Amino acid sequence: MDEKLMRVKHIAIEGGIGVGKTTLARGLAKKLNASLLLEAPEENPFLEAFYQDPERHGLSVQLSFLFTRLKQWQQLIQQDLFQSLIISDYLFAKDRLFAMTNLSDEEFALYDQVAQVVTTKIPHPDLVVYLQSSPEVALQRVRQRNIQSEKNITLEYLRQITDTFDKFFFHYQATPLLVVSTDHINFAERPEAIDMLIERIRNKRPGTEFWADYTT
Repeated sequence: MDEKLMRVKHIAIEGGIGVGKTTLARGLAKKLNASLLLEAPEENPFLEAFYQDPERHGLSVQLSFLFTRLKQWQQLIQQDLFQSLIISDYLFAKDRLFAMTNLSDEEFALYDQVAQVVTTKIPHPDLVVYLQSSPEVALQRVRQRNIQSEKNITLEYLRQITDTFDKFFFHYQATPLLVVSTDHINFAERPEAIDMLIERIRNKRPGTEFWADYTT
């Protein structure tokens, strides 16, 4: 691995729905010879029902995500897999962001109590790459990938998610943060952009930085 990345053990890719997290995570893992940790939303048995009836299934879908991701991280920690580089397509804190958007005040209070108990030993990544996208572009990409469970996602819902994520990362200081504008970058269509992003990561300084590539 490049000497500038030798001390990095975990890069988390984060962002709202349809911004290209998994595509980028796969591309980075391949080019950097890293292990890959994916969130597998299709394994959540409540997800499709949630998009059809959010008020009824919000708490179920959030608790299912919380415990599935907790199990993933417990396995990683127990097996000491952080000896090599890991690329994940989510930051553990994302569960709370979706819960803030999807749950009533009473449901969120219950969710938060559970989350605070079970997530106390989750380590922070060494770098977070936050993929930003307008809700309109995100919806277009959601429609293009044509996943059954996402057919009922609306533009208004994506606007709520985008707003929640932007507010969270505006104040984010837990780890180094690289904010990437993806309205003009589709990593699935332009894999060479992953090489440019890797170079940007190599030269990343502490704190928050921004990167956008507008070439076509």
